[in-house]
Amino acid sequence: MKLSSTYVGIVFAILAYFSFSLLDTIQKTAVVYHSIFQILFLKYFFTLFLSIAESFRKNNNTFYKTKNFKLQITRSVLSIIESGCFVLSFRYLTLADAHSIGSLTPVIVVALSAIILREHVNLRTWIAIFFGFIGVLIIMRPGLSIFDPKSLIPLGAAFFLSLYQIVTRKASEYDTSETSLFYTSIVGIVLMAFLMPFFWYPMQSFSYFLFLGVGLFFSLGIYFQIIALGFTKASIVQPFHYTLILWAIILGYIFYDDFPDIYTIVGASIITLSGIYVLMNRQSSE
Repeated sequence: MKLSSTYVGIVFAILAYFSFSLLDTIQKTAVVYHSIFQILFLKYFFTLFLSIAESFRKNNNTFYKTKNFKLQITRSVLSIIESGCFVLSFRYLTLADAHSIGSLTPVIVVALSAIILREHVNLRTWIAIFFGFIGVLIIMRPGLSIFDPKSLIPLGAAFFLSLYQIVTRKASEYDTSETSLFYTSIVGIVLMAFLMPFFWYPMQSFSYFLFLGVGLFFSLGIYFQIIALGFTKASIVQPFHYTLILWAIILGYIFYDDFPDIYTIVGASIITLSGIYVLMNRQSSE
């Protein structure tokens, strides 16, 4: 039986987020022995390769030309900040905690879209957004002795990722996805090449295996995501972002013997439900 394009897109979306989960599992070890600038340099190098490969696949010979240079620079800098914050959060937090807080991103995107882009957001969506933040507070537990200020790192990452997605949406009105990938990679490589020597960690015997894993699963995640979006709409792909929490719990327990407490599970469930509701409500209103 022939699968519909939507089901094919869903399969590749699941594969994409599973690849990103494996990437983050490796990054949690890599960031202990290497600086975030070394890791980001590698990721942006592979992003450059992907942008060129995708350009050839689409026969886009002018992928290096942009119609809005300032917008591309802005989104590239936002990409560096959010990526750096997420990688840094893995050094201090469990995969489940970092991903649970980071999964607030789709909720923040809708809230910022209303504030920055003046998009209409109904009362029920605002209530769901409110509950999403309640979920984060349950995980972070501010005011209690167990509160860890380092849990603000993935929250900051989610905020900058939300800004990045909004700017990316605006950039898509001017440039193709491969053009945006190209500028993100170039800006990232240049800035990381400048910062990396000041924060250099000596290479270990296992560093090459870690970096190979980072490059492999980062590339697979992006490529599977591109394929998924080629088969179905972004509104269908986005909810599968929350599978990252499930994979984070499983992989965190297998490789780091970390298992989330009841507060993280409850908070992550609230964030997931509110996020899915926000995405579905937004889709129905479009």
